[in-house]
Amino acid sequence: MKPLLRYQGDFQWEGVPVGPYKAEGTHFRGVTRQTLLGPDAGLRCELRYFEIEPNGHSTLERHDHAHAVVIFRGAGRVLVGAEIFDVRPFDLVRIGPQTWHQFRSAPGAPLGFFCLVDCARDRPVQPTRAELGALRTDSQIAAFIRT
Repeated sequence: MKPLLRYQGDFQWEGVPVGPYKAEGTHFRGVTRQTLLGPDAGLRCELRYFEIEPNGHSTLERHDHAHAVVIFRGAGRVLVGAEIFDVRPFDLVRIGPQTWHQFRSAPGAPLGFFCLVDCARDRPVQPTRAELGALRTDSQIAAFIRT
């Protein structure tokens, strides 16, 4: 592992591949992922950079582990639990365990953010039909979420 990971512009870091957000699926749109720090860094956490293209969105999901997200580029909105927030650069989004969350970029701009998460963590789960129905009882959440 190199002691310096140099930013090379265009929201990419030297030697870090830009990969898919997740292996496959239709429950997200236009998201890339770069792992900046992984288990090889000697830390118990990973630092990842995600970028969502204009009008894109992450997966609606929850999991046992908490994580923190720092908005770095662009604008968008995020669902955290039962609240929707507008986000912009340098905002910090804290997502607690078992909290539904989903990020959406603004219509005309990408949304880029750093995500700090434990290396040892459970896999995210998507809502069941019943859980999705319960989320959709709130009209604002129903209009926001994408599945």
